[in-house]
Amino acid sequence: MSAGLTQAAYIIAALFFILSLAGLSKQESARAGNYYGIAGMTIALLATVFGPESEGISWILLAMVIGGSIGVHYAKKVEMTEMPELVAVLHSFVGMAAVLVGYNSFITPPVYTGEFAHTEHLIHLVEVFLGVFIGAVTFTGSIVAFGKLRGLISSSSLNLPHKHKLNLAAILVSIALMVSFVQSDGSYFALILMTFIAFAFGAHLVASIGGADMPVVVSMLNSYSGWAAAAAGFMLANDLLIVTGALVGSSGAILSYIMCKAMNRSFISVIAGGFGQVVVVSSEEEEGEYKSISAQEVADMLKDSRSVIITPGYGMAVAQAQYPVHELTEKLRAKGIDVRFGIHPVAGRLPGHMNVLLAEARVPYDVVLEMDEINDDFSKTDTVLVIGANDTVNPAALDDPNSPIAGMPVLEVWNAKNVIVFKRSMNTGYAGVQNPLFFKENTSMLFGDAKESVEAISKAI
Repeated sequence: MSAGLTQAAYIIAALFFILSLAGLSKQESARAGNYYGIAGMTIALLATVFGPESEGISWILLAMVIGGSIGVHYAKKVEMTEMPELVAVLHSFVGMAAVLVGYNSFITPPVYTGEFAHTEHLIHLVEVFLGVFIGAVTFTGSIVAFGKLRGLISSSSLNLPHKHKLNLAAILVSIALMVSFVQSDGSYFALILMTFIAFAFGAHLVASIGGADMPVVVSMLNSYSGWAAAAAGFMLANDLLIVTGALVGSSGAILSYIMCKAMNRSFISVIAGGFGQVVVVSSEEEEGEYKSISAQEVADMLKDSRSVIITPGYGMAVAQAQYPVHELTEKLRAKGIDVRFGIHPVAGRLPGHMNVLLAEARVPYDVVLEMDEINDDFSKTDTVLVIGANDTVNPAALDDPNSPIAGMPVLEVWNAKNVIVFKRSMNTGYAGVQNPLFFKENTSMLFGDAKESVEAISKAI
């Protein structure tokens, strides 16, 4: 494939990536957006593998077959509840790839000729240093995020003494090392030392962020992986990789900012590991008496209701209750009951997690509303079903200034006439915060597996 044809293929691939992002912005066009992304990546891979600068094509194809086989295996195996962990792991791959590309580009640098050869060489050294730094931060940060999402690491934030000073020191030392690296015309010591500092910095940065902010962290790491890819593109002089990385990096940053605004969180505070937050861990002990209710009683309550709102959370995903929830929704709507869904911006552990689950169960898009669209309607609602949600319906976010989730907008379900909370136990949610909602007079607890509980209610109706 000639150089001109390769560049033309890159332009077409970039257009497909832009169409992919546009399609993914709406539920109705998300499937088409995925197809555009697949088409763009296929074109990009073929143009790169068979491009004029490629060597050892047989080895490249072998690596693609091995990697593709592993990807297909896990794509079929992974559950929707495990999707956040999978995304975090994929981000770590991108980060480590940037680190390896950086070291390879440093060991075997491109040969520059002409009047500005020395300047181009210095610029390349800066590209290598920044690419390795961003990649290393992305790698360990994604690993820690995976551990938190998987439950291998505590979801609570890590609060080391002077943690913000440690982060600042890591950045300043890395800048000093970059100056030394460039002035010494490429020092192995400076590059290796910076790599270890970046590894520690990335791990500490994400470990310092609490569980309630993890959906933002996943989005933020998505942005980091994009910038890592863009850095790799600069090191490899690959225009498409630069464009693709910039698209991913900027869109991830914009999504993170939007989510922070929706959560009343400072974007700078979150990406700096909670800088400026004074967190007082709330008591995990029960704060009063709760009322339990049976599935039959819930069914009777629903039949007497005119309006019902369902607020799903990660617990619904774990129980795989979205299909019986859709069946229950259809039965209630057939009886003339107005049923809608209220989705919090960070419901689940991945942006849009609940929307995907409900779409998978074929719940109509028009009854799935965002928090801002539905919050004012709770006071006019007869019954609210809280299925697997916890922190996103916690009134402590508004009432308790010392709560770790203080200031975060929540679904104000307690304003409804009746609230039914589906839970396995009275344990706290992912953020480790007790929920006063459970002890309100208009709240009843339906204990048990969410899927079995919804099926029992549906059968009773």
